[in-house]
Amino acid sequence: MNNNLRLIIDNVNKKNIEEKHFFEKDELKIILDLYAKMVSEGSWKDYGLNISSKQVGFSVFKNTTENALYKICKNFKPKNKNLKYLITDANGKIFRNSSDLNNLLKNINWKKL
Repeated sequence: MNNNLRLIIDNVNKKNIEEKHFFEKDELKIILDLYAKMVSEGSWKDYGLNISSKQVGFSVFKNTTENALYKICKNFKPKNKNLKYLITDANGKIFRNSSDLNNLLKNINWKKL
């Protein structure tokens, strides 16, 4: 038996938990509902998640071998409150931005973006 191993229980640092960034449960539900709708229409085939300390992104693909069609991003520390949520293309060009995810994704014609 290795004497150098120790069991640590309840070693939770609350500050580290608060610093983890991702979509909130409600935000992810909105995005996944849209994704399911677009998959059922045959427009989207796959998705990917990009996570960094500044932003998290939900990328959608028409085919798994292609570049992302769109990326739905959440900025954690936006310079402007309207830049909290963004829809961008694969090159980072911003199509739409909003301070509210529902407003961002409402009434979008994804084929004309």
